[in-house]
Amino acid sequence: MPTQKVFKQRVRARMSKTGESYTAARHQLLRKATEDVAPEPDTSPQPIPPDAYLVADESMRRATGKGHTEWFAILDAWGAMEHTHTEIARWLGETQGVPNWWTQNVTVSYERARGMRARHQMRDGFSISATRTMTAAADRALEAFTEPAIRNRWLPDAPLSPRPTRAALTARFDWADPASRVVVNVLPKGEDKVLVSVAHEQLPDAETGQRLKASWRRSLGDLKVVLEGDRREAGR
Repeated sequence: MPTQKVFKQRVRARMSKTGESYTAARHQLLRKATEDVAPEPDTSPQPIPPDAYLVADESMRRATGKGHTEWFAILDAWGAMEHTHTEIARWLGETQGVPNWWTQNVTVSYERARGMRARHQMRDGFSISATRTMTAAADRALEAFTEPAIRNRWLPDAPLSPRPTRAALTARFDWADPASRVVVNVLPKGEDKVLVSVAHEQLPDAETGQRLKASWRRSLGDLKVVLEGDRREAGR
């Protein structure tokens, strides 16, 4: 996939050949790049740092139809490095049909891979995420966050205050110390497994992000023990 300089040269070459305007020629090349991106080979013009991936490539491919390499190539062809975070995420959703939660994931991964963003850095602070697959019903996994009696069994004294949301299998909270936001998503994986994802956003610095990422990983391990233990007890 061409770099920006090479891509602009291709646009001008097409203009000379077809007589199209710059905008029309660019549009046609972008459309072709979107259609022609190969599913397997890594044709990215720059090496991808290991920490650019927020989630496994397999998970992204299953949810969006493409992996990191394909999305990065498509975004390069579109000229994403010349756009803001919001513009990239909106373009992915409106023109590429990427689901809402995944537009942010693809955008942040791209920005990190292209050196546009420090690790865990977002436009409104730093953000980390932690995930864990566990055997549980999706609604029960969500209740483990939203029902204090269940939450206190694995995350006691958490400084969480619920925020409104209409999204299915999603919970949002204010976190008191440090002042920040927590977003929980529960993704069903078959009949009896779920992927629980916690995003902790608007953190003040990278050090706090690293500390909370480690803490959430431990806590999700505790949640797994609680939910799977309850399931075994119910099956007796």
